[in-house]
Amino acid sequence: MASKNGKIISISSVKGGVGKTTMAINLAGIYYMMKKRVLIIDADFYSGGVSAWLDIRNKKDIFMMIDSISNNRYSNISDYVSEFNNGIDVLASPHDPRCALKIDCKYIPMIFEFAKREYDIIIVDTNHIMNEVNLMILDHVDMSLFMVTNDLIDLKNMKSLISIFKDTGKTNYLVCLNSSRDTGRDYLSLFDIRNILKCNIDYTLTNSFYIKHIDKYVLNGEILTLNRNILRFHAGDINRLKAIANELIRDREEQEGEIHE
Repeated sequence: MASKNGKIISISSVKGGVGKTTMAINLAGIYYMMKKRVLIIDADFYSGGVSAWLDIRNKKDIFMMIDSISNNRYSNISDYVSEFNNGIDVLASPHDPRCALKIDCKYIPMIFEFAKREYDIIIVDTNHIMNEVNLMILDHVDMSLFMVTNDLIDLKNMKSLISIFKDTGKTNYLVCLNSSRDTGRDYLSLFDIRNILKCNIDYTLTNSFYIKHIDKYVLNGEILTLNRNILRFHAGDINRLKAIANELIRDREEQEGEIHE
């Protein structure tokens, strides 16, 4: 089958609990509304939560796919993904977190290539630890969305990651400040945050997108951006997510022509 030339997007952070998985799932909903065929890869191998959020009881996972590839048993990615709806599939993190230690990062590019043949958009939800697997992911995606919060330690670590990208000439990333995660956490101004990171903040999720009873949606296995009430009462925030989604899949040549200050 000819390649769809799908776009691969990583959602990354340098600290846990910043809304990375929430963003990955919400973007999947946006792309679904754009009539894209979407695969979410849960690359948080130790504590992935995508399947739990979407109430998917998967029987296969990414470790099983890698095991099949390494033993010449692989046939098609459809044998390893789980369906959420008719446009969104999930390649789950390992059932047993001990299997995460057995995953060789050299298989990540292979998985991406297989996924690009079947899907328009591949969203990779990563772990916040910059290990070999995550570095391999960041090196092979088309775009990365870095999630940060108004937290000094988070910003300090993100500054280091962005510095690595700058030193290696990489410009294929956006930075999103998530102020909807902890609404009372506003110690630093936007000017201060930009000054710490030494780069621009491309998008901000404001505290108006704080969902008080978000656990209700998780328990129901819902995607916020596909919920009618969310679409109605948070129209401005949804439009901001649509803007992020569109910029993440712009032509690579266009992205590479931009320089992050």
